[in-house]
Amino acid sequence: MRPKVLLVEDSNSLAILYQQYVKDEPYDLFHVETGRDAKQFIERQQPQLVILDLKLPDTTGEEILDWIVENQFPTSVIVATAHGSVDVAVNLIQKGADDFLEKPIQADRLKTSVQLHLKRAKLENLVNNLETKFDRNNFHGFIGSSLPMQAVYKIIESAAPTTASVFINGESGTGKEVCAEAIHRESNRANKPFVAINCGAIPRDLMESEIFGHVKGAFTGATTDRKGAAMQANGGTLFLDELCEMELEMQKKLLRFLQTGTFTPLGGSREMKVDVRIICATNRDPLKEVEEGRFREDLYYRVHVIPIDMPPLRERGKDIATLAKHFVKVYAKQDGKKFTGITADAEKVISSYNWPGNVRQLQNIVRNIVVLNDGAKVEISHLPAPLNRPIVKTTPKVDNPPPKPVLNPEPVYLQPEAMTAQPFGQGMNPNSSVDSVAQVEEPQQHSPDNNEMVDTVKIKPMWQVERETIQNAIKACDGNVLNAAVLLDLSPSTVYRKKQQWEAEDEQLQG
Repeated sequence: MRPKVLLVEDSNSLAILYQQYVKDEPYDLFHVETGRDAKQFIERQQPQLVILDLKLPDTTGEEILDWIVENQFPTSVIVATAHGSVDVAVNLIQKGADDFLEKPIQADRLKTSVQLHLKRAKLENLVNNLETKFDRNNFHGFIGSSLPMQAVYKIIESAAPTTASVFINGESGTGKEVCAEAIHRESNRANKPFVAINCGAIPRDLMESEIFGHVKGAFTGATTDRKGAAMQANGGTLFLDELCEMELEMQKKLLRFLQTGTFTPLGGSREMKVDVRIICATNRDPLKEVEEGRFREDLYYRVHVIPIDMPPLRERGKDIATLAKHFVKVYAKQDGKKFTGITADAEKVISSYNWPGNVRQLQNIVRNIVVLNDGAKVEISHLPAPLNRPIVKTTPKVDNPPPKPVLNPEPVYLQPEAMTAQPFGQGMNPNSSVDSVAQVEEPQQHSPDNNEMVDTVKIKPMWQVERETIQNAIKACDGNVLNAAVLLDLSPSTVYRKKQQWEAEDEQLQG
């Protein structure tokens, strides 16, 4: 079926013009004049894209956008407004609009923007359909239906019936122990013990006793025989969390146990044999630990038979909101609170946060909200730090940073022909900024042996460099301020406001 695009525009002449622009495009453009008709069309037809004018006879474009976001209609929204309403448009983009077109809209600009957002909507729809086909929102303690988690579920189902060792890797708080328990429950050992050991939390002197046990008198304080985790897990599963924290000598003893299934308790003389399924986990890079001599290579290959990579929460999409709502209900019931869910605005903030502490951090923050607040739904005002702070962009660390540019004898500035306009989100250089285009002349010296400066540093005013760079970027992007902002790694609102300021200054000078 051809995609549907809805144009909400009260001017018939403009609507006819836009329809002429896209008459040969591979989608159907429908037109309504009022907000009431727009709502009826969206409810019945569910278009993939809405081109929304801000001023309508019976309402405003902002009210229609709020209605679309509140009802979670699967449609993208492009805001169309006359020159001079840029601040309003920027505000609507922050509230959920996907793009911004300034009137009069040019044919190429309209067609490019519509094609871009229809392609994105198609990809999002494909992902949603794939997630729906799996029809698995819960799995042995996990909550979430995202594609990364569906891959984890599939590996667990395949590995659980076997006796192969499983190695779980992932950041802290991603649910590595939940994964280990899921493997145990899915296996034929489900009715046998599951024993978990955190190798990073046990003192080195006690590690051997903790895993293999000890006999009476083995060391000071050993007043009785004690079974270790290996014997306690006999017939079941032994989970060794943070395995890379284990010292090398203990790794050697563990390797022998994994190869033979036998061990000798600390201080004992009789060898014992058990049947144990081993699952290991770490939040480190195990290969790097091997290369740096902190982890035995032979042990790595013995335990790293079936690897499972636990995805960080920031890569799990809609699972973030799903988990947050689940924790709200659990803790509200537990603590006798009235919370039943999360408002759309608060959910948007929660879903856009990076969550460096992953599920564990989300769980703790929701507990904080429920304990310290009251209400029917969690609101933005209930969100604690760091969710109530502005998001600060950080420069990502790279293993091989690019070499520093050689200073030129004359200033060099970004030219339009040196830039290539790309769709939103592509061609971004995370390390770039407006300040990086300022060039200075390297001081010249009389000779290699003379440090006396004979030439002064030439610096072009930063405001002039900034203006030329931004204007060149907008020109290279055919007037698309949003794409120019992406290429410059700036906030779109910043570029819009500076563009308005410079245009106003030019008008004053001409007047």
